[in-house]
Amino acid sequence: MSLATIDTAPTFSPARRLAAAPAAAPAASPAAATEAPTTPAPRIRAVPNGTEARGFVLYVGIDEAKAAAAGTDLGRIVEALKRLTAELAPTAETYAAVALAPEGAGGRDVDVVRLALQDPAAIAKHRHVADEEDEDRASGGVVVDISRKRLVLDNQPAALTYKEFELLQYLVLREGRTIERAELISSLWSAADDEVPNERTIDVHVRRLRAKLGRYEDIVRTVRGVGYRFDRHADVSIRHASAPSPDLF
Repeated sequence: MSLATIDTAPTFSPARRLAAAPAAAPAASPAAATEAPTTPAPRIRAVPNGTEARGFVLYVGIDEAKAAAAGTDLGRIVEALKRLTAELAPTAETYAAVALAPEGAGGRDVDVVRLALQDPAAIAKHRHVADEEDEDRASGGVVVDISRKRLVLDNQPAALTYKEFELLQYLVLREGRTIERAELISSLWSAADDEVPNERTIDVHVRRLRAKLGRYEDIVRTVRGVGYRFDRHADVSIRHASAPSPDLF
């Protein structure tokens, strides 16, 4: 079992719909039919081969206090949605479940509802955020966060320039392989750059990077006469993006 998503156009309340609909619509002329704007029907996305749509879930994020402020309650909202469903599709079956959360729980109402009702996408997002928070609370060490393009040293962000992080990332993604200076130049600088460095300038960039690494500078090793290499240490963790990097071997 899995969930897909539905692309929907802007919707209107049932009351507005009924008010806008005439009692008996006159037949439209061919010209009017041609000129009348049409709203594309909602379409279902991400339906894998071999599956079929058997219904949908509509997450409604509202607590009792907000419902009361709007002059209603959760029970009335549920009954109104059930009645509307019965009008549109009399054979449809409906089931409503109330999402419960600890009092004072933060976050957007609809996100809390999705998580409480075990929406797979919401659960995956929650785990990802929790994992990042756990990593951020790790004591000391180096975090090379490729997903967010940042370097954290002993729980403090390091002020790398864009090019310095690119250089570090290039070495990290090729862990254990010695990278020649010429490869760094051809891969990280293009002819369109204002200043394409030579091999001596690469040494300067590496020295600046290592200076910002401080006591962890030896994670970028110099291979004399060849180039540079990234070596993993026990106190170094790499946080990759959720999707594979096109630069990852």
